[in-house]
Formats: sequence, C-alpha cells, structure tokens
Amino acid sequence: MTKKALTLLLTLGLALTAAHAADKPTKKAKQTPQGLYLTAKEAHDMIQKDPKKVLFIDVRTPEEILFVGHTGIEDKNVPFKYVDFTKMKTTKKGHKKFVSYKNSKLVEEIDAVRTAKGLTKNDPVICICRSGDRSAFAATALNKAGYTKAYTIIEGFEGDKDKKTHKRTVNGWKNAGLPWTYKFNAAEYILERPAS
Repeated sequence: MTKKALTLLLTLGLALTAAHAADKPTKKAKQTPQGLYLTAKEAHDMIQKDPKKVLFIDVRTPEEILFVGHTGIEDKNVPFKYVDFTKMKTTKKGHKKFVSYKNSKLVEEIDAVRTAKGLTKNDPVICICRSGDRSAFAATALNKAGYTKAYTIIEGFEGDKDKKTHKRTVNGWKNAGLPWTYKFNAAEYILERPAS
C-alpha cells in the first residue's frame, strides 16, 4: 500500500469516527485532552456493536448506583471518588456537604477489569458518571496512563439539569430511553474503599 493510500484511509477513518462522536462539551469540566466524547446513545450503540471489545466503566459511587440505578451493561463500577458519610464540610456558598475523596486506585482497578476482559490499552474504554464531569476526569486519568481510546459520556447517566426545574431531565442515559435498572449485582462493584 502506498503512503498516499494509507494517508487517505487514515483520514477517512478519522472522519468516520468524528462523524459518530459527540461535539466537544462547552463546560470545561466535561472536556478531556484526547477529545473523545460520546452521547449516551452513541455509547450504547458502540457497546451493542461489539460488547466484547469495549470496556464500559461506571465511575459513580456505589451509593449513587444503588439509589439512582445503572445501565445494567457496565463491566464494573470503579468510583472516581468516594464519599465519607462520617465527615462534613462547608462549601463556599455556606452549604454543608459530606466530604469526598478521590479513588487513589482508579487506574489500577480499571487495569484489572480490562485485563480480566482480555482487552488492551488500545481498545475503547467508555466512562460514565452522573452528568459527565467525573467521567471526563476518569478518561483523562486513563489517557495519562496510556489508554489511547478513553471516552467520556458527556451527559452521563442522569443528564444535565433543566434550567427551570433544576431536575435532571435534559439528556443522559435514562432520559434517552436506554435500558437501565435498579438491580444490584455485588460482583459488579468494588466495595473495599481505599483510605481517604
């Protein structure tokens, strides 16, 4: 194959990939250096097309999954952060909230799930959270660890808030009419928390 033909194929492949990917989010916290974004529907379609070649990680807390539900097709729940329900802090606006801390073993735990599934760091990994911030942070951490196709679902599981009602009804996995469940399968969760 000539260099020109190879360049054409590569350009065409990138164009097709871009045609099926979500636009760059306007919110900075949802952006990643690698720029691999999916809507919930695009992520669902990618997983359904070849479920054995895509790693799907839910990075929300186990409590969120238990009380809000989950896709039912994720490979594992590997939280980006944990919440310490024994400690409170005051926000800049004066509100009280529980203290949260990052999962120091995030990449290590995702590596273990990837290896168990027989995938490499060059296979697609899709991260989902509530509304797209933590999944972007997780995808960025994976990219820094050598993952070449770390995607984030820009609208997350519950989606963005409606500006009038402040309820998460705008977009997201649940609002796209995609399958989801409350059923809890303990094998899908990493229940041992690293120290804060």
